[in-house]
Amino acid sequence: MDEFMQAAMEEARLGMAEGGVPIGSVLVLDGKIVGRGHNRQAQMQSIIRHAEMDAIDHAGFLPPADYRRAVLYTTLSPCEMCAGAVAFFKIPRLVIAENVNYQGAEDYLRSLGVEVVVLNTPEAIEMLAKFDRENPGKWNKGE
Repeated sequence: MDEFMQAAMEEARLGMAEGGVPIGSVLVLDGKIVGRGHNRQAQMQSIIRHAEMDAIDHAGFLPPADYRRAVLYTTLSPCEMCAGAVAFFKIPRLVIAENVNYQGAEDYLRSLGVEVVVLNTPEAIEMLAKFDRENPGKWNKGE
């Protein structure tokens, strides 16, 4: 697991320590993390504060050309809302730690030309699966 996915995993663990769902994300530009985030739905009582949205928001106002060179790392396959943000900002590459617990809008992103890389790392798969087992009903998979 590279340093950027490791940072996304750290964000997921931080979110869990705060009482939230363990999903993390980082936005990387030119080999440097410019935005970090984790799922803060429970912490902020926000239905839209997913990890990817949090990381993009924490990157601040970047020039459009910067988003078009960025890479978004996330510990879980992105939902339709987060995929929409990737599409809106024209982020060309998405690296996903796992899509076993939930497979989001990967095909949609691929259809737009986004390079989608799925790692399916055991650590990420088990982190969310364990959280789901220990906290039934806390994480709504949209099903």
